[in-house]
Amino acid sequence: QVQLVESGGGLVQAGGSLRLACAFSGRTFTRYAMGWFRQAPGNEREFRAAVSASGSSTYYTNSVRGRFTISRDNANNTVYLEMNSLTPEDTAVYYCAAIAGYYSENYRSYRYWGQGTQVTVSS
Repeated sequence: QVQLVESGGGLVQAGGSLRLACAFSGRTFTRYAMGWFRQAPGNEREFRAAVSASGSSTYYTNSVRGRFTISRDNANNTVYLEMNSLTPEDTAVYYCAAIAGYYSENYRSYRYWGQGTQVTVSS
């Protein structure tokens, strides 16, 4: 079984930055594409970014492209989400997820999920 543990969330002022991390264990990390999703009150879980299993390809939803950077450290079984120029609209619980093979923007495609970490951006 895969276990995912997010960390790095917190309270930040608009315009600030946070770096989220997700520690992966239980399977071979390099076989999994990794995604970051958010879920705000009243909304379904929403795709933010993904990185291929090798780390060679990244994917972003339009609203975060240029502000957020996803990366992975395969030596340490960790995926990161660097979030810059944060706005109150970014406030949500952020989840990392793992999918065997190719990434998806559909949260229903991911088998393994972390517990989430709260990101709150004040105006």
